[in-house]
Amino acid sequence: MTDRALDDSVISVAFLSSPGLMDPLVPLLQRELPGVTCASWPEPAAREAELAVCWKPPAGALAAMPNLKLIHSIAAGVDNILSDPTVPDRPICRIVDPDLSVAMTEFVLWSTLYFHRDFDRAVANARSGIWRRYDQRAPQDTQVGILGLGELGTAAARRLVDLGFSVRAWSRSPKTVAGVATSSGSAALDAFLGDVDILVSLLPLTPETVGLLNAERLSRLRHGAALILCSRGEHLVADDLIALLRKGHLRGAVLDVFEREPLAADHPLWREPGVLVTPHMAAIASWSVIAQQIAENVRRLVRGEPLLNAVDRTRGY
Repeated sequence: MTDRALDDSVISVAFLSSPGLMDPLVPLLQRELPGVTCASWPEPAAREAELAVCWKPPAGALAAMPNLKLIHSIAAGVDNILSDPTVPDRPICRIVDPDLSVAMTEFVLWSTLYFHRDFDRAVANARSGIWRRYDQRAPQDTQVGILGLGELGTAAARRLVDLGFSVRAWSRSPKTVAGVATSSGSAALDAFLGDVDILVSLLPLTPETVGLLNAERLSRLRHGAALILCSRGEHLVADDLIALLRKGHLRGAVLDVFEREPLAADHPLWREPGVLVTPHMAAIASWSVIAQQIAENVRRLVRGEPLLNAVDRTRGY
């Protein structure tokens, strides 16, 4: 790393992502940081940049930037950055859009009601011309379990409680939310799963959570339970989910995230009865918020102040 001083009036930015993805960010950053220069990896100017703005950066790219002072994700997750073992020891920040909590809560509520009010069954019946009504259940008779009590999980849990659902939640470390039965630690996970009718995954992606939703754990859910996955696709072992659906142990799933995106058109999840695939649409940060938070962190870095939404590498978020 060079000793060149960082100046927010002439900051140089490198975009490390798929081609064209970050084009909307350029004029917004230029408005926030007049004098900013932007380049896309692997252009020579990008290699000399002081700020890396990333979404799934190429392996080894960050380590090849000698002037790098700050690494910034354009999303809440940073697993796409930390998966590269060569990432240099520089501050890493993520985006926390206040509107994400609202959007994610909407998605979780809709998906919960999709199963609780039997819309999944009504849609399947409609395709076959079957007129059938199901007994309505009171919300307190449905146990909704939330994996992860970060900002998104906590917001969703509170709203579900407001609607009268029985809500329990599991997190890595102890947390409390009014009206929610909470548990924590690996030793408590199996018992938590055994009391769930609808499981909502809002965990971060870390080495410990990769493949967490496998046959062993999904089979611990109540018979006829449903899964809502809107965190990271790597949490789920898709073949295990399909097997449990076909055995009749699980009722269905709403899946918004996948290990590889977009989901291949020939993937069996598209056609699996009981599964609804959505195109990673649960919650999307706006480009204006992304630009504002990146610019604010540049200013804080220059002033030597604590960064917004700095990542703890040992925790992975």
